Amino acid sequence: MTTIKDMFDELPPDRRRRLTDIAVEVSLPRATRLFEEGRRADRFWIIRSGQVALDQHVPGRRAAIVETLGRDELLGWSWLFPPYLWHLGAETVGPVEAVEFDARAVRDLCESDPVLGRAVYRYVAKTVADRLHGTRTRLLDLYGPQGSGLDP
Repeated sequence: MTTIKDMFDELPPDRRRRLTDIAVEVSLPRATRLFEEGRRADRFWIIRSGQVALDQHVPGRRAAIVETLGRDELLGWSWLFPPYLWHLGAETVGPVEAVEFDARAVRDLCESDPVLGRAVYRYVAKTVADRLHGTRTRLLDLYGPQGSGLDP
């Protein structure tokens, strides 16, 4: 699992400070809808405590929960890639404490500071890769052929 500590470890203290200067601590009650699939992605969060469920719209049915995120995990990466639209929805499972970032401000920092930008992009890319790997593993568990591995 990739955590925010991984990214901060790559940054010199002055770069770390530039990022934390634009961070806002937020407290979110249970069942807070943070974003909706297809809407503008204008912020993101680092979860400090609690959990957030990511869900996907299913026509004619209730949204399906595809993943649950927790402590020190990045909530939201759609803010970094045009057209800046959420790919999923998100709702708090219980009370959540998080650090919120304005997406445009972080993108501007990344553009103006290549060292900071490289660390942020690397962190987000690792997060996306880790989640893709987890999704593939879950899909294989659900739909993979039984007995396709080596016999003990």
